[in-house]
Amino acid sequence: MSESVRKAVVLVSGGLDSATVLAEAVAAGYECHTLAVDYGQRHRAELAAARRVSEGLGAASHRVVGVDLRAIGGSALTDDIDVPEEETPGIPATYVPARNTLMLSLALGHAEVLGSLDLFVGVNAVDYSGYPDCRPQFVVAFEALCQVATKVGVEGGRFRVHAPLISLSKADIVRRGTALGVDYSRTVSCYQADEDGRACGRCDSCRLRRAGFEAAGLADPTRYAPDA
Repeated sequence: MSESVRKAVVLVSGGLDSATVLAEAVAAGYECHTLAVDYGQRHRAELAAARRVSEGLGAASHRVVGVDLRAIGGSALTDDIDVPEEETPGIPATYVPARNTLMLSLALGHAEVLGSLDLFVGVNAVDYSGYPDCRPQFVVAFEALCQVATKVGVEGGRFRVHAPLISLSKADIVRRGTALGVDYSRTVSCYQADEDGRACGRCDSCRLRRAGFEAAGLADPTRYAPDA
C-alpha cells in the first residue's frame, strides 16, 4: 500500500448524519475505517445499518466495539425510560451521558493503532436536539485532548477531529449526502426502530429526519412501521 494513502477513522451509527460524514471522507480521498459502538442502545437495528452503510460506501474496514452503557443508565436509549414523542425544552431524555466522549475515545485509540491522524464524526449543532456533546466546543476540546492523551500526540503528531456537518441544517445534510451518492434507505435514525429497522415516525430523531427531507425537497426513503 502506498505510504501516501491517508487513513481516517469514521464513527458510524447507521443514521443519516454519520452516513453523510462517511461519504464526505471517502470523497475527500481518505481510506476510511469505520467504527460502530454497541453501547446497549435499544434501537439495535442501527448496528446492522452501520455495517450496510460502511459496505455500501466502500469503507476499507468496519468493526464494532462493545461498551455497555446500560450499566450506567440515565438515558431513554439505555434505561427503562420512555423515548419522548413530543418536543421538550432543554436536554432531552435521549441524551446518553458521555456517549460521544466514549465513542471518540475509541475512535482515537483505533486511529493511533492504524497510523491515522484523522477522526470523522457526524455531530451537528443545528438540528442536534440539545445534546451538549454535539457542539463545536466539544469537538475543539476533544481535539485538544487527543494531543496530550496519546503517544502519537506527545511525540509531535497532530490529530484532527473532522465534524463537517457541525453547522449544517438537516436539509443541507440531506442535499449534500444525496449529491455524494448516499443511499439513505440503508440508514436507521429512529430511537425506537423495530428489529427490521422500521421507524416509529414520532420520536425526535424521526421528526428531524422527516423535516430535513421535506425542507430539501427530496423524497423520504425511510421505512416506517405500519402504525407510524
